[in-house]
Amino acid sequence: MAGAEEDEMAPPPPPPPVDPQQPMEAGPAAKRSRSEHHHGAGDAPSFKMEDLPVDVQAVIMSLLPLKMAVRTSIVSKNWRMLWTFCCNLSFKGPRYLCENDTKIQQAKCIETVNCVIQQHSQIGINKFSIKCGLFEEDSVHLGRWIRFAASSKAKIIHLDLRFKDVFEEVNHLHLEALLDAQGSSFVRSLFLGGVVIKPHSAICGFTILRRLVLQSVTISGDFTGFLANCAALEDLEMIECSGLTDLIIPQQLDKLQHLLIDGTEVEMVEFYAADLSHFEYKGQVVPIVHHGCSKLEKATIMFSGKKGLAKAFTAVPSILPVKILNVQSVALSKYSQLQKLPTRPDGMFMHLRHMTCRIIVHSRPQEANYDIEVLQMAYCLDAAPQLETLQLNMFYMSSSGVCSAEVVGMRRHDHLKTVFMSGFRCYKAQIKLACCILENASVLEKLTIEPRITGVRYLDDNTDLHKILPGVCEWAQLTSERFDKVISVSGAPLHTMDASSAQQDEGSLQHHH
Repeated sequence: MAGAEEDEMAPPPPPPPVDPQQPMEAGPAAKRSRSEHHHGAGDAPSFKMEDLPVDVQAVIMSLLPLKMAVRTSIVSKNWRMLWTFCCNLSFKGPRYLCENDTKIQQAKCIETVNCVIQQHSQIGINKFSIKCGLFEEDSVHLGRWIRFAASSKAKIIHLDLRFKDVFEEVNHLHLEALLDAQGSSFVRSLFLGGVVIKPHSAICGFTILRRLVLQSVTISGDFTGFLANCAALEDLEMIECSGLTDLIIPQQLDKLQHLLIDGTEVEMVEFYAADLSHFEYKGQVVPIVHHGCSKLEKATIMFSGKKGLAKAFTAVPSILPVKILNVQSVALSKYSQLQKLPTRPDGMFMHLRHMTCRIIVHSRPQEANYDIEVLQMAYCLDAAPQLETLQLNMFYMSSSGVCSAEVVGMRRHDHLKTVFMSGFRCYKAQIKLACCILENASVLEKLTIEPRITGVRYLDDNTDLHKILPGVCEWAQLTSERFDKVISVSGAPLHTMDASSAQQDEGSLQHHH
């Protein structure tokens, strides 16, 4: 067809700019001039996409997403198979069983994947990704997908087969199937979700694997022996995995830089990682032993259970050299006595500069000391004498009761300049902590408080901010006068200036509400 042929030609170059001083060509002469401009004197043959070498076509098509590459192939019959050179194959299907058309949508996704891999050229695959919940009776397709990914030498493989509202992993995945006929793998990044794996030390083909992410994966076998053969690994993430008693990261992983353990049921964590710079642990309090982690700069510790905040500062001595620390505590039970932390140099965070803390309080109205974890932060600050910035996000499941605990002998802080506290509702423990900071932070430039709750999913309590804000502003005004320091209320009306700013501008402490 004429239209298809025109589409195959390269677009003509733009015409030269018209000189307004030159007369316009007219009639046949103008047509002849334009014709010579487009085709040239020798009338050279038109350029076609399929005239390029196959590897060049693959590079061009790799710049397009799969869906767009398929649409492009429809333009001309000679382009019909060019989409098969697309190097990034990503598929998405249903992720929740509760949806009415889950089975239909899943069947469509499976059919699409099978159709694409059957016709694909298997040349230059960079990424092969499937995010679709898979039933046990459909797991036969998994083997076909893995064989395609291995034979096409995919560098990035992402197989997330979880239904997010179901927690049984029924799809068995054989890691050996990801290796080619020579027993080696080209995979550099591997994500597995919702499967059962049986790793062992005889699997030696993942020599260039740099990133491994396991989510909702059941592990049965010699996981440590398998990891020992992944010497190039730089990033290891394990999220809500099961089947392991102890997690031991072998010393062969001397290039590991990031380790994340989130909600994974283990009794102990031990690892040798000389280059580790970022460590994250979220779960129950367990022994965590590091060996030779001299380059550790950032850590995230989120212990659940009683006195989780204090244990985050004392239970993992090897994180003491970090400069950035994120901690979280979920206060599920009450206790009346605050825990003082070590103040000797070998037990303190001497290099810590920036800290973010999230405290979730399951408080009960009119009951004492359910929010004592908030006040515990005062003693945690004593373990970080060089701290410069603090961000504290607080969330109370219900209004606070009585806090009878007191902070005694909080250390002086000569470097703490900026403090931000969200979820500040003038509860007694919050007020005590804020006053301790104002009194002992000698170079504090500004304390910013925000009644709005941030950083958590349950935000229903933000609906009554207009009722809470006036009381918070009044407390900020009086406390600013008391300590002669700047206290800003985030979300307050513009005319409610902080007390110190008003004093500097007007010569007196005045707030207009």
